[in-house]
Amino acid sequence: MILTALTAALAAATLAGLALGSVRIPPGQVLDILTGRAEPSPFRTIVLDVRLPRVLLGAAVGAGLAVIGTVLQALVRNPLADPFLLGVSSGASVGAVSAIVLGGIFGLGTALSTTVTIPAASFVGALISLVLVYALARGGGGGFATGRLILAGVAVSYILTALTSLILVTADSADHLKEVLYWTLGGLGSARWDMLALPCAVLAVGTALLVALARPLDLLLVGEEGATVLGLDTARFRAAVFVLASLLTGVLVAYSGAIGFVGLMVPHAARMLVGAAHRALLPVVALMGAVFLVAADLAARTVAAPQDIPVGVLTALTGGPFFLWLLHRSRTHEGAPA
Repeated sequence: MILTALTAALAAATLAGLALGSVRIPPGQVLDILTGRAEPSPFRTIVLDVRLPRVLLGAAVGAGLAVIGTVLQALVRNPLADPFLLGVSSGASVGAVSAIVLGGIFGLGTALSTTVTIPAASFVGALISLVLVYALARGGGGGFATGRLILAGVAVSYILTALTSLILVTADSADHLKEVLYWTLGGLGSARWDMLALPCAVLAVGTALLVALARPLDLLLVGEEGATVLGLDTARFRAAVFVLASLLTGVLVAYSGAIGFVGLMVPHAARMLVGAAHRALLPVVALMGAVFLVAADLAARTVAAPQDIPVGVLTALTGGPFFLWLLHRSRTHEGAPA
């Protein structure tokens, strides 16, 4: 019932995303365009070539970030874990910005940069940042204290943000400045049909693999020693899932920029509905993340229309207060994600 309700909500959010904006199109006409019954018109171009790729990319990125946040919270047994807060998104942004600048310097083709270079560089940056945070936050007993984890993530994020600025300054290009601003704020405005294949494929395969790994993820919730006693090689498993999470983050950030707090808020809301068992949780999280980011992007396009606000700004405005509440709550609830 929950999956059906979330699927209906995603369909409604998609329809609203296609109908609303600086130009409003009646929902009935949107449905005619989607089913091929509408005659060629400017509205048809707006729906099929501008808004539909953007909505689909938003759904893929929202689902992916929510799934990654859920998995990271299980891996480090901390309810505050999130790709953005742990500096993973910042690392992916550094990789993407480096690829953009170097692509301009060495004259790499736009298509090659979009489909291969930028996602690969984002993955490397995300993986390096995640390894750094993991190493800095790990305590003497192998655990992750909340304060240590957040401080490590903030420190690494600041360092990587400074590195992004340094790359931009040394590049000294107005074109690069505009592109880098997009990556740092997070947005879906550049979505095109030829950009959807890789993030959607990586999301589908990555989520399927994580659902298949639901039992080991559940074992991590009982603690390091308990998981080991039950037969899980925790070090090897964490390393493998960290790589997978970095791959997902790198690919998604390569196309959307660093959109924060989706992976923090959505998993907590989903656990209130279905509990902490990952086989049931991950599909719900993916759908909720898709609905959330499609709705957030719709708000970003309509709040100050015709101006397009970066969706990362809105998610930060909603996620910041949620993070402060969660940080206050975690003082008396350290340990497994609540």
